[in-house]
Amino acid sequence: MTGLSRSDPLAAVSPLDGRYSRRTAPLSPYASESGLMRARVRVEAEYLIALAELDAVGLDLTADEEAAIRATYEDFDGDDAELIKRLEVEGAAGYSATNHDVKAVEYFLRIRLEEAAAVADAERLYPWLHFGLTSEDVNNLAHRLLIKPAVEDVLLPELREIRDSLTDLAHEHRDLSMLARTHGQPATPTTFGKEMAVYAARLGKTIARVQAATDDLAGKLAGASGTYAAHHAAFPGVDWQAFAHEFVADLGLDHAAVTTQVNPCDDVAALFDALRGVNNVLIDLDQDMWLYISDRYLGQQTVDGETGSSTMPHKVNPIDFENSEGNLSKANSDLTFLADYVTTSRLQRDLSDSTVKRNIGAAFSHCLIAYGKTQAGLGKIVPNEAVMTDDLESTPEIIGEAVQTILRREGDTDAYERVKELTRGKQVTIEDFYDLFESLDVDDDVREELLALTPTGYTGVASDLAESTE
Repeated sequence: MTGLSRSDPLAAVSPLDGRYSRRTAPLSPYASESGLMRARVRVEAEYLIALAELDAVGLDLTADEEAAIRATYEDFDGDDAELIKRLEVEGAAGYSATNHDVKAVEYFLRIRLEEAAAVADAERLYPWLHFGLTSEDVNNLAHRLLIKPAVEDVLLPELREIRDSLTDLAHEHRDLSMLARTHGQPATPTTFGKEMAVYAARLGKTIARVQAATDDLAGKLAGASGTYAAHHAAFPGVDWQAFAHEFVADLGLDHAAVTTQVNPCDDVAALFDALRGVNNVLIDLDQDMWLYISDRYLGQQTVDGETGSSTMPHKVNPIDFENSEGNLSKANSDLTFLADYVTTSRLQRDLSDSTVKRNIGAAFSHCLIAYGKTQAGLGKIVPNEAVMTDDLESTPEIIGEAVQTILRREGDTDAYERVKELTRGKQVTIEDFYDLFESLDVDDDVREELLALTPTGYTGVASDLAESTE
């Protein structure tokens, strides 16, 4: 194929950067290679500034020099990313190709600090760049500095919008009676609002677990084998554990004090599992909405010019819920793999996780696409009260539970069997129930209570449950 540049979404290998590139764009700062480079520069730059604050190191930085060091990541742009890549794969500015992505960041900092007018004698800083660190010290922090805002600033706001939409539907349709189905069969009535309240409540709880797992992300800064050996050898009088704790906390992360060279990633795995919990709720929602649309309990607002089927012009397919379900399933597959993989490492370190972690953004992207599609689907649905009511009224046997329960209250030991004989496996009418009520040896007020039962009115406190959802 000719005529398309590699940067054209139509030439992308992955649909995340192709067909869905517009939808996944908000994750680019956190999931792209450029984003990872910038995060690494941030860790190295802040580490250099933190070292200078130690009396033992003897490195003095002016306020302008600190600002220039921070500018290396605060002003990071495409040219900076390209320079780091050149340093890694072909060499640049007098440096040979590193064939090492973190070493390329160190050389990038040398170059940019040498260019900074505010930095006096940049060469004096070189010994302290990446001092005593292993690449994993930088990488584990960088990944978490990307994961945390990706979840908090991109994914969670989308999830909260879905929860809010479900809450609005719960309140608006709290009194809209509909037939519930258990085991796929007609059960007792519910309200559409109450069913939406169930999903709003479930989603609220799983969102809270995602937030808690995000808050618990933890970074390490303990050297090649997690022993602070290089740091201790150079400056044995410094409390490096306290230094690392403060440094990691200043980055907004918890501190993982006891590690190998590798941060064990149990924290990241917990976050992936929490996201899977959210996604499972949404898959359940997507499938139920699909079934409600199939049963014509829900209609969908049409979009002018949109095609539902290439051959059947009348169709309005539930494509948003279907697309969401597919992307959620793909996301969960990726999240399961990632959670299982990143928590294992041969002895103190192997590098197989490096390429795997580069796919975190893909898992998040499938989540983001799905969340947008679920929200779009919820925005189109229109409950069909007539169909719901007709279904209830044509299934009068659903008041059987209420009948036998009231009769039990009155001491009828055969209440269940009496209603079962009338209804099980039979086509009954509301008049059949009326005949039963007339034959019962009960007080008139109990008979009136039974006669007042209707399929549309037998919804318990469903309305209150829906209204109480926040």
